[in-house]
Amino acid sequence: MNGTDSTAGTPGEQRPDLPDSAPGAAAEPPGARAFVNGKVFTGTGPEDFVSAFVVEDGHFTWTGPDEEVPAGLPRTDLGGATVLPGLLDVHTHPMFMAVLADSVPLLPPTVGSCADLVAALRAHPAAGTDPEAWITGFGYAETRWPDGPPTRRALDAVSADQPVLVRRADGHSGVCNSAALRLAGLDRNSPDPEHGHYGRDAGGELTGELVELAAVESVARLVPEPDRAEMVRRLVALDRHFLAQGIVGLVECFGDFADDALGLLREARQQGWRPRTGVFLGWQPGGLPELTAQDRRGEITVAGTKLFLDGAFSNRTAWTDRPYPDSCSHGMRTCTDEDLLAAVAWARRNGVQVAVHAMGDRAVGHVVELLGDLEPWMGEHPSVRIEHATLVPAPVLERMASARMVFGVVSHSIFLYAEHDAYDAALAPDQREHAYPLRSFHERLRHAALASDAPTTAWARADDVFLSVAAAVRRRDHGGGDFGRRECLSVGQALELYTGRAAAVAALPGLGSIRPGHEASFVVPDRDPFTVAEEELAGIGISRTWWRGRLVHDRWPA
Repeated sequence: MNGTDSTAGTPGEQRPDLPDSAPGAAAEPPGARAFVNGKVFTGTGPEDFVSAFVVEDGHFTWTGPDEEVPAGLPRTDLGGATVLPGLLDVHTHPMFMAVLADSVPLLPPTVGSCADLVAALRAHPAAGTDPEAWITGFGYAETRWPDGPPTRRALDAVSADQPVLVRRADGHSGVCNSAALRLAGLDRNSPDPEHGHYGRDAGGELTGELVELAAVESVARLVPEPDRAEMVRRLVALDRHFLAQGIVGLVECFGDFADDALGLLREARQQGWRPRTGVFLGWQPGGLPELTAQDRRGEITVAGTKLFLDGAFSNRTAWTDRPYPDSCSHGMRTCTDEDLLAAVAWARRNGVQVAVHAMGDRAVGHVVELLGDLEPWMGEHPSVRIEHATLVPAPVLERMASARMVFGVVSHSIFLYAEHDAYDAALAPDQREHAYPLRSFHERLRHAALASDAPTTAWARADDVFLSVAAAVRRRDHGGGDFGRRECLSVGQALELYTGRAAAVAALPGLGSIRPGHEASFVVPDRDPFTVAEEELAGIGISRTWWRGRLVHDRWPA
C-alpha cells in the first residue's frame, strides 16, 4: 500500500497549489518547509487561526502570520485553503470493524425494513452453502420500519438450516434465527443471563431477540473468529479508511472484540497501520493483569480499562432516574460499585484511564457521586472518562465540573442524527431538553470530546467527522427534525472537540493541534467549513491528509 489515492475532486472545492515536490509526497521530507497563505485552524480554541506554519522532520516548528515566516525556507502556497489539525476519533472500534468485515452491512439509510434486511442477508456469500456456515449481519435500526422489528421467524426465511445472527446498530442487542438458538442450546426454559435477557412471545417462546451484551454473547461466542493473520490484514486495510476521513489518532474503546487487541494492532502497525491508537481493555470481574512499561509505550498503547454501567436508550436499557414512558422500567445497571472501585484502583496503579459507559442520567450521576471525591491520578488528562453521557441534568454537570476527580466526557451528535425517533420514544419532553448537551459540555467542562462510536452507530457514515460536526451545529436529524438548538455548537467548537480537546481527553499528546512541537499531521477539507451554509456541512470531505509531514491521502487529480 502506497498510502495515497488520487480521484477526481468535486466542483467548488479548495484547490491550493501543492506541487508534486510537496513535503512527504513519497518519503520523509528533508529539511524544513513553510506552508503559507492558508486559513489554518490550530485546534487550540474555537476561533484560533494562523495563516502559516513550518514543518520539519515530521513536526510543526513554527506557526504565525505569513509576513513573519522564517526567511530562507522553501514554501508551499496553500492558496487560501482551510487547514485543520489531523482529526481524532477518541471512541471508535476498529477491532469490531475488522471482526465484522464479512458481515452484511444493514445500516440506514440502505436498509429500512425487515424485508430489506432479509433480502440483504440472502446475498451473504455463505448463504445456501455449508449448513454449518454462519450468516451474519450488522447495523439494523428498526424504529421506523413499516413491517416491525426482526425476529427469529423473519431470519428463518433467510435460512432454516444455517445459523443466522445479526447485531443491532448500537452493538448492545441482536437477533438470531431458530438454527442459531438450537446451536446455543437456548429454548423457552433457558434462564435470562445476568445483565441481559432473551425476547419471548406471549406464550413464553423465544423470539430470537437478544437484549444486551450478555445475551448477544451467548450466541455470538459460537461464530468462528478470523485467524490472527486475517485480523491483522483487515486492520491494515482500515488504515486507508481512517486517513481518508482525516483521522490520524483514535481510541479503540473496547479492545475485547478480539483476543489480544494490543498485539494485533501492533502487528498491523508493522505492516502499514498509521493512526496513533490507545486501547481500552474490558474490565473483568476478577481484575486485569498489571501493565508493563511496554504496554504503555509506543504508538499503540493500553490507554485504560472500560466498564459498562448501563445499556442503551434505543432498547430502553440505559439506567434512568425516571421510568421510561408508559413503563415501570428504569433500564439496567450492569456493573457493581465494587467493580468500579477496583477498576479505579487498578488504573491508578498502572497510570491509565478508566472509561465508564453511562448513558442514562442515573448512571452518569452515580459515576460522579461514587468517584467525584477521589484523588485524580492522570495529571492534566481526565482520570475517569464518561462515555456517551446522553442524559446529564444541570446539577449533575455542575457536580462533575466542580469535583475533585478530573472527569472527561466523550459524547456524540451522530446518535441523535441517526436515531432521533428512538430517543423521542424513550424520553419525556423535559428529558429531551438535556439529551446530549454538547454546548454545556463545551462551556462547563475542561475535558470534552465528540466521537463516532463506529461501527456501533445507526448510520453508514458514522465516522465521517463532518457529518457529526453538521449534526452538532444544526441539531437536526437525517429527516430534518429538530433536537434542541439551545445545545448547538459553532463549527469551531465542534472541530475543537475533534482536535485539541479530544487529544486532551484521550491523553494523545502531540496530536490535535497545529503548534510548535506537535506532530505535523494535518488535513485540508474540500470546502471551508467556517463559511459554507450549515446545510452543506455534512457534505464536506477530506481532500488531503498529511501524517507526520507526509502526504498519505490525496483526493485531487494530478
